[in-house]
Amino acid sequence: MKRIKVINEPTELVPVMRAMDTEVKRKVFMEVSNRWCTANSIEDLYGKEGRQALNFFEKMKLVETRWESVDSISEKAYHTYYLSFHINTTVKVQEIAEVLAAVVMPNDEFAALEGKIVEQVQDGGRFAGDISEELGLSQIMLRSLVKRSTKLDYRGHRVEISE
Repeated sequence: MKRIKVINEPTELVPVMRAMDTEVKRKVFMEVSNRWCTANSIEDLYGKEGRQALNFFEKMKLVETRWESVDSISEKAYHTYYLSFHINTTVKVQEIAEVLAAVVMPNDEFAALEGKIVEQVQDGGRFAGDISEELGLSQIMLRSLVKRSTKLDYRGHRVEISE
């Protein structure tokens, strides 16, 4: 089945852009777009970083999974979910600047902000407006940071720990 990921909201660009931000992620993404791959086969080819890339793709809903029998053992296999992306969005310059800032933010700076957000939501989630106000972040920056995170998710207007 040919699936197209339609991107209408600017913060949805964050996971797509982060999916290709390292050489290993690009190679793993190309590998799982060509065939079904298990996490072990990816780790054999690309090391621990390759397995982490698969986890990132799964959290970002860029890959689909199925169970395969490998040497009489069931293993989860991965394949890209979408064959193409259709980007159709109009966004203010200030907002796209925030989205892109979240995409290219250095990992240590991102980890510090992510940690602050996790502290805010660790007791069952919290409304995004309250978090952005308390941390001095715009709504679009907060949404972009949550989209980049593998630890956090948006559920409605709340930010919660990812399951």
